[in-house]
Amino acid sequence: QVQVVESGGGLVQAGGSLRLSCAASERSFSLYVIGWFRQAPGKEREGVSCIGLSGGITNNTDSVKGRFIISRDNAKNTVDLQMNKLNPEDTGVYYCAAVWAGTDQSRCLLKPAPHILWGQGTQVTVSS
Repeated sequence: QVQVVESGGGLVQAGGSLRLSCAASERSFSLYVIGWFRQAPGKEREGVSCIGLSGGITNNTDSVKGRFIISRDNAKNTVDLQMNKLNPEDTGVYYCAAVWAGTDQSRCLLKPAPHILWGQGTQVTVSS
């Protein structure tokens, strides 16, 4: 099964940008839908952004719409999350997650699902 590893977190001032990257271990990566989740201290993990198998379908949670852009490169086995206009409420540990979707082009991973595979997470801190 695929393994995913996040990178790109860090400390940024409010209004700034960060780009997170999720790298996968297998060539079957193109059969997995990918979602980015985050967890702030004392809060439940929430779905932030997701992308379908070929990148034709994307979805963002309301709080990041117009600010975050998700993209994938199946040739490189990577999914990136470009985060713009960051604010302190975006602070948290960001997790990349994958679920095997086979040929289901309509699927997007914005909520945890059975057999979900998690990365180890990367910290994003936005200072005011």
